[in-house]
Amino acid sequence: MLALLLPAMLAVHAMAKLELHVPDQPVVALHGEDVTLNCSFDHSSPFNLSDVAVFWQLTDTKGSIHAFWKGQDQLVEQLESYANRTSLFPAQLTAGNASLLLRRVAIADEGDYTCFVRVQEYDRASLLLQVAAPYTKPEVTLEPESNLRPGDELALTCVAYGGYPKADVVWQDGSGRNLTDNITTSVVANEQGLFTMTSVLTVVLEPNSSFSCRLINPLLGEERSIFVTVTGQNMAFPPVALWVTVGLAVCLLGLLIALAAVCRRKIKESCEEARRED
Repeated sequence: MLALLLPAMLAVHAMAKLELHVPDQPVVALHGEDVTLNCSFDHSSPFNLSDVAVFWQLTDTKGSIHAFWKGQDQLVEQLESYANRTSLFPAQLTAGNASLLLRRVAIADEGDYTCFVRVQEYDRASLLLQVAAPYTKPEVTLEPESNLRPGDELALTCVAYGGYPKADVVWQDGSGRNLTDNITTSVVANEQGLFTMTSVLTVVLEPNSSFSCRLINPLLGEERSIFVTVTGQNMAFPPVALWVTVGLAVCLLGLLIALAAVCRRKIKESCEEARRED
C-alpha cells in the first residue's frame, strides 16, 4: 500500500516542491540510547494536521520506518525491527517538525534514512545515522608472566570490550616511541554487533620496560588507555651474571676450606711441639 501511495503523491504534485531541512553531518547515536532524527519544513499558509503526510524510510531498501497520514500513525507496513521503537511529534507537525524519535538504538540501525513530507507541496531529504559505543578500559596481560630476563621476547595482550565502531589502537614505550608496527589486532563482534578488540604487541624485553596501550573511538573522539611497567621484580639473573656469582661462591667456599685445613694443621703441629718440650 505504502509503496503505491508515495508514487501517486509524487505524480499529483510533480510541479510543486516543499523544501525540507535535515542535518548535513551524520547523526551520531549511542548504542542503547534514544536519538531524534531531525527533519523540519516551512509552510507559508496555515494547515490542519489531517493535511500532513510524513513518511520515514530506509533510503536503500525503501523499507518503512514510520508513516503518518489522515491525522494518525499508519504502521501496518513498518519493518518489524522498528516496531514499538519509533514515534513522531504530532503536536509539532503543524509547526513544521517532522522529526523521528528512534528508541533503543541498535548497531543494525546504522544507515541512510529518508524523510518525506507532503502538505499540498512535497519534498524528501536524506540523512546518515551512525552508531557508537564506548569501549571498556583496556586490560593488559603478558606472556610469559614470570622468569623474565632482559633480552627475552615478550608478548603483551591489550583487550577492550563492548565498543563500536572499530577503534584505532596505538602502542608506545615509556619514552613515547610508537610501537604500532609490531602489533597484531583482531576484532570480534558479539550478538549485538559490539566489538571486542584484542591487540598483541611483541617486543624484546629491557630492564624496567614501560608500555602504554591506547584505544581511540573515531566517532566519539574518546580515548581509553592503560600504562604498564615490567620491572626487575619478575626477572632472574642473566645467564652470564649467574655463572659469575656461582663461580665466586665456589671460590670463596674453597678458600675457607683451605684456610680451615691450614689452621688445623698449624694447631696440631703446635700441640705436638709442646708435648715434646715437656
